[in-house]
Amino acid sequence: MYEDRHTRPLPPRRFALRMVNHLAAAMGLIAVSLVGGMLGYEHYEHLAWRDAFVNTAMLLGGMGPVDALHTNGGKVFAGIFALYAGGVFLVVGGVLLTPLIHRILHRLHWEDEIRRVDRGVV
Repeated sequence: MYEDRHTRPLPPRRFALRMVNHLAAAMGLIAVSLVGGMLGYEHYEHLAWRDAFVNTAMLLGGMGPVDALHTNGGKVFAGIFALYAGGVFLVVGGVLLTPLIHRILHRLHWEDEIRRVDRGVV
C-alpha cells in the first residue's frame, strides 16, 4: 500500500489522493458506527432517531450520553457502545495520521539515502 524507503516519496497530488482515501475510510467507519449506535439506542431505549443520533454522536465524540438511561438493556448497550466508541476514536486517529507520519519518516529516510549516495557510502 505504501512505497518503501528505496522509492521516491509520492508527488503532492498523489499524496493528497491518499489522504482523501484515508479520510473516506475514516468517515465510513464513523458513519457505520453512527448508524449502529442509533439503532441500538432506538431499540433498547426507545429513543426517537434525533435523540438516538445525539447520544451516539456524543459517545463517538468522547463526550458521553446526553439522555438518562432508563432500561437495563439500554444501560448495557450504552456501556458496550462507549467502549467501542473509544476504540473507534483511536482507530480513526490512526487511519488519519498514518499517511502523514509515513510521509515524514519516508522523507527522512529518502534524504538520508541520498546523502549516503552522494558520499559514495552505498
